[in-house]
Amino acid sequence: MGPFGSNIKVDCFVDSGVPVLNGSNLDGFTLKEESFRYVTEEKADSLKRANAKKGDIVITHRGTLGQIVYIPQNAKYERYVISQSQFRIRCNEHVLPEYLVFYFHTRVGQHKILSNASQVGVPALARPSTTFQQIEVELPDIEVQKKIVSILQSFNDKIELNNKINANLQQQAQAIFKSWFVDFEPFQDGEFVESELGPIPKGWRVGELSEIATITMGQSPSGKSYNEEGKGSVFFQGRAEFGNRFPTRRLYTTEPKRMAEANSVLMSVRAPVGDINVAYEKCCIGRGLASIQSKFEYSSYMLYQMLSLKRQLDVFNGEGTVFGSINRDTLNAMKVLIPDEYSIEKFECIVAPMDKLVRTNYDEICRLETARDTLLPKLMNGEIQL
Repeated sequence: MGPFGSNIKVDCFVDSGVPVLNGSNLDGFTLKEESFRYVTEEKADSLKRANAKKGDIVITHRGTLGQIVYIPQNAKYERYVISQSQFRIRCNEHVLPEYLVFYFHTRVGQHKILSNASQVGVPALARPSTTFQQIEVELPDIEVQKKIVSILQSFNDKIELNNKINANLQQQAQAIFKSWFVDFEPFQDGEFVESELGPIPKGWRVGELSEIATITMGQSPSGKSYNEEGKGSVFFQGRAEFGNRFPTRRLYTTEPKRMAEANSVLMSVRAPVGDINVAYEKCCIGRGLASIQSKFEYSSYMLYQMLSLKRQLDVFNGEGTVFGSINRDTLNAMKVLIPDEYSIEKFECIVAPMDKLVRTNYDEICRLETARDTLLPKLMNGEIQL
């Protein structure tokens, strides 16, 4: 089991050392290593029973239930400290950790994990380590396990590769935007004029976001109209559905109120304000989101413009308020640099094909995930013989 909260306080964290896991690290099948807080080696030693290493399985027992991942052999660190909301498992020679994690991602496996969950207050598993050890799992021969893992892992490897390519493409596009519209590197030989944002290229100006974008604030439909069967319009309530780039479909509504067009920017307008995704398709948006659409069909420019405003938007997450938010008038009135149209068009010509490739890769990710999730239970229950 993870340590008591009193054993890891805020003042225990340091800039580097042994990473402490949180819920965001347990999204998917293998450990995600994108964001950590750290404790010293000495602190990790004092929490030895809460240390996890390569090959271990980590499970959430409080909060977002059903999360289960394994720590791969190519993980960045030799050990990790699990949080108070997690417990770890170390497998013996009869089972591969990857196989067990794939098993508990099936519908049957998830049901077994969640069968002793309490929904009173914060969702939690009752006596998690004890009840988990009592779960019965049918295990095929270790060689069959290896074959099943190899098949399913090949899907995950390709999905991970596509995600890395997309992250790299977005980083490149953001770097181009910064070079052009923040540092003005291609325009250094031209004339500059003073503005309220400092010196800017001649012919450019400072304006309001509403001059270049149509902003639609979300409005939640009646809860009675929600469904998971695909009836009506795709519905996103807030940032909970956000992914790396595109939101994940979970709900639909037969009574849509406010719509966002495909390729428009979706922005969280409630804490945390400023998180960004892109509308994969026309969709209904709830009160936690706003749609920001270019008035001049420069969807790539608009995306990276909004990503560049992150620091300005972060102001609305503080200000001494318990719950950060931003309204339509404030969003419309945000000060932005408006370049000349030729520069925006040139940027669009370079970056739009990159964004198109991101979408193509995402489409393939969706197909791979569907194929994997279809195969997963059939391999696990022996319906497909190996």
